[in-house]
Amino acid sequence: MEHHFYILYSKQLDRFYIGHTSDELDQRLRRHNTNHKGFTGRANDWRLCYCEVYPSKSEAKERESQVKSWKSRKRLFQLLG
Repeated sequence: MEHHFYILYSKQLDRFYIGHTSDELDQRLRRHNTNHKGFTGRANDWRLCYCEVYPSKSEAKERESQVKSWKSRKRLFQLLG
């Protein structure tokens, strides 16, 4: 089973969301864009702007933690190219 590390962007909020999932990315993105409580529930224009595939959940989660620890939009933009 594949696990994904991904980055979403909302133009409305001008914010990024960093996460990981073992779900299909299109299904996960659809859930992010629904009206719900939580960070991504504040907007419905989230789009996938980056993704990496890992063989295990722990590796995908580790990559998520690594990128979140940067706390830097500049480094994030470098990753996004």
